Amino acid sequence: MDAASAPVVTVAADPAVGLTAAEVAERVAAGRTNAFTADTSRSVWNIVRANVFTLFNGIIFACFFVLFVLGRWQDALFGLAAFANSVIGCVQEFRAKAALDRLALLNAPRARLRREGEEIELAPAEIVLDDILVLRAGDQVPADAVVVDTRALQIDESMLTGESDAIDKRPGDDALSGSIVVSGEGSARVTRVGADSYANKFAGEAKRFSLVASEVRGSVNRVLKFMSWIIAPVGLLVLNAQMVVAGGWVQAWNDGGWVQAVVNTIASLTAMIPLGLVLMSSIAFAVGAAKLAGKQVLVNELPAVEGLARVDVICLDKTGTLTAGEIVFDALHEMGPAGPGADAVLAWYGSAPDANATARCLREPFPVVTVLRPEAYIPFSSARKWSAVSFGTAQPGTWVLGAPEMVFGDDAVDPATELGQVVTGLASSGRRTLVVAHSDAALSDADVEEERLPDGVTAVAVVTFREQVRPDAARTLAYFGEQGVGIRVISGDNPRTVAAIAREVGLDVTDGYDARKLPEDDVELGEVLEQHTVFGRVTPEQKKRMVVALQARGHVVAMTGDGVNDALAIKTADIGIAMNSGAAATKAVARLVLLDGQFSHLPDVVAEGRQVIANIERVSMLFLTKTAYATGLALLFGALLLEFPFLPRQLSITDGLTIGIPAFFLALLPNKQRYVPGFLKRSLAFAIPAGVIIAVALTLYTLGAKQLGVDEPGLRTGSTIILAIVGIWVLAVLSRPITRLKALVIGAMFVALVGVFTVPLLTEFFQLVDPGEEAAYLVALVTVLTIAAIELVRFIHRRYVARALAAAGV
Repeated sequence: MDAASAPVVTVAADPAVGLTAAEVAERVAAGRTNAFTADTSRSVWNIVRANVFTLFNGIIFACFFVLFVLGRWQDALFGLAAFANSVIGCVQEFRAKAALDRLALLNAPRARLRREGEEIELAPAEIVLDDILVLRAGDQVPADAVVVDTRALQIDESMLTGESDAIDKRPGDDALSGSIVVSGEGSARVTRVGADSYANKFAGEAKRFSLVASEVRGSVNRVLKFMSWIIAPVGLLVLNAQMVVAGGWVQAWNDGGWVQAVVNTIASLTAMIPLGLVLMSSIAFAVGAAKLAGKQVLVNELPAVEGLARVDVICLDKTGTLTAGEIVFDALHEMGPAGPGADAVLAWYGSAPDANATARCLREPFPVVTVLRPEAYIPFSSARKWSAVSFGTAQPGTWVLGAPEMVFGDDAVDPATELGQVVTGLASSGRRTLVVAHSDAALSDADVEEERLPDGVTAVAVVTFREQVRPDAARTLAYFGEQGVGIRVISGDNPRTVAAIAREVGLDVTDGYDARKLPEDDVELGEVLEQHTVFGRVTPEQKKRMVVALQARGHVVAMTGDGVNDALAIKTADIGIAMNSGAAATKAVARLVLLDGQFSHLPDVVAEGRQVIANIERVSMLFLTKTAYATGLALLFGALLLEFPFLPRQLSITDGLTIGIPAFFLALLPNKQRYVPGFLKRSLAFAIPAGVIIAVALTLYTLGAKQLGVDEPGLRTGSTIILAIVGIWVLAVLSRPITRLKALVIGAMFVALVGVFTVPLLTEFFQLVDPGEEAAYLVALVTVLTIAAIELVRFIHRRYVARALAAAGV
């Protein structure tokens, strides 16, 4: 029997005490810990599989093996290039993984436990079976547990079960790992740990790193899928043509001519496969993520680098995003003789174990003088936005602390009422407002059960708080405005307060929209979101609905936040962004985490994403042009029964020096081009006509060379010269405007080509010969005409792209 399955005596530890050190050690020795290897980034196996074990790598290495068996190792250079591609791709992703894993480890959430009567914080992996969890609002449950005591504990399991409403938890109820505590507090005994826990078994919604939508990945996959469908029939067409050229199937098999036919077919097939496009996409994502990690931005999935560049609406939570999140007590505005009762109640709220950031601000101005013990309590929740407590005879009646509008409705925002006049005036100055209210009636069990206030609640005082606006917020919002990204400020605070903060950071708004008046119909909600910028008194469920409504109108939505009330919306958004200072539950579902909480990093993320997309669009035109002309050559030479005009080793020259090596540099160059959807369509608009022109040109050259009586080695050399020069020209065309660095790369590739065609050792290896004077004139003519046609294609393509960008408003 192994350690993990060794029996452990289960004890019902006193929830007030928890396990002893000896009991913890016993469980650790038996392997009953919460240790579980989660995917904080792509696993090593996934990286290797994505870069090595692919369909096209399989074809490449099969062809490589065949050439070795045939003794034509010189023509197997493409196999070495494919191997190098896989190694480079793995190394780059391993480096990115190492950087991201280090950051994830340093910023991992902590779990709150009770052991030997002491409350401690540990890494979730250190939890053992039967541990007592201490759960408070904002926590993510780290292991499956059963609730043992509760004070109005509510847990949101929507990301696990799909249940949209928070669930009241009572002793004996299950608390599933991965769920979020939205209000109240309680204790729970751990019942399942590690791989046995619900969230770790759950393979769908609860998994932290589900695939983010990626146009780059989707477009590359569509190209690969199309090529996988046609490569087999095209290969058979080419093989048949090569066997016919060799004298027919029977003669070629008998006299050994089939060997050259197979080599020619392999040359055709390997040229069709856009292997480098996958590599460049992986490298661009990995390098982008590693660069952002250096700027304290944790990327939970590499294509999320691209994601923010595609965003056209960003929804911001005010607190912790536009403001620094450090709330400070401002003043107590009495509505009448509050007496010492209000001070004592505020002191209790500030010192309560489940006090949120706002309530904790009350500790210094209202120190505890008299210890109050609640007899009935309704804890604060983001949806309800108020809390109520009864202390029995110590403080008769019920005391309420919450958002004025949520306690007193429209009276709290009506300037005609005394409360409304005070609240609207204070909120318009940008201060957060809470109301202290009192009822002579104490909370009944039914009130607590149904989360309702007793009758006769009257306002006692208004408490105000101040927030410091982030110094970088105005500049960051101005950047998004210049880039055409819509801004929506969504907050649980008073709409006037939110609007005042929005004006302070440069947004042109008058008043905020009160989310209590949002329509229930999603279509109408989308229209409201198009017309308004600032929203206050928004509940967590409304935040999620707002994101969905914007997505339904065709927007790519980012959502930022730091509180547990933002978690649902962050999970639903196309790109969720969390502040590292936020709730563990919020960071767990975000695509990006700003580790130092600096909102000003978002332009860096946008710039990195744009660089990735724009550069991949550029290099994709190189690779897709090659795929287009290789497919065109295969079809033309297969249909016309012509011998393929290249050896595999000769195609390695053009692949490496006009596409592969320069694409590596182009994929990593700075590029600030605005994102516009449809990059694959724009890339194919150049690649297909350019590829057709090159394929037709090489076919005409082959037919002309045969008419001139040029032998096969001379014909192949002429084809290689044409393809090399045209390839360099296509590289130069797609690199415009030519910068000093681009000129250096293109110049180096040209010098290398000259060396290949002039150095005797290289010409002998690549079987390059003098094609003769007449063939040289034909090569020159075909090359010039092809270049002219490529320039015409690029001219038309640039006009097409310009119209597409203009239509997109760029």
